[in-house]
Amino acid sequence: MGTIGVVLLVVFIIVCVLLVLLVAIQGDEENGMGGLLGGRGTAAFGAHSASVLTKATAVLAAMFFILTVALALVNKKPKTDKFVDSIPEEEIAAPATADGGNWWESSEAAE
Repeated sequence: MGTIGVVLLVVFIIVCVLLVLLVAIQGDEENGMGGLLGGRGTAAFGAHSASVLTKATAVLAAMFFILTVALALVNKKPKTDKFVDSIPEEEIAAPATADGGNWWESSEAAE
């Protein structure tokens, strides 16, 4: 992992900790994120506009997903073909039959 990967990982950890803390300190009133599923409000997302905590949570959640994709792209390994890698280089350079000759020579000699 290069320098970019380390920086992304550190920022990712900071965003994760802040996101957990922001969600934990939000109340379950009807206008917060905590009130979405178990709040006492009558509207689906609350009757009031989003508070600062809710907006900050949305920004951190977006950063979480963006950083997750960025880390996945930075740490991606190149795809290798295990079958081709398992063949020795000598067999790729000079294919031969069991008797040591080439396939076209051995079929002519057998006739």
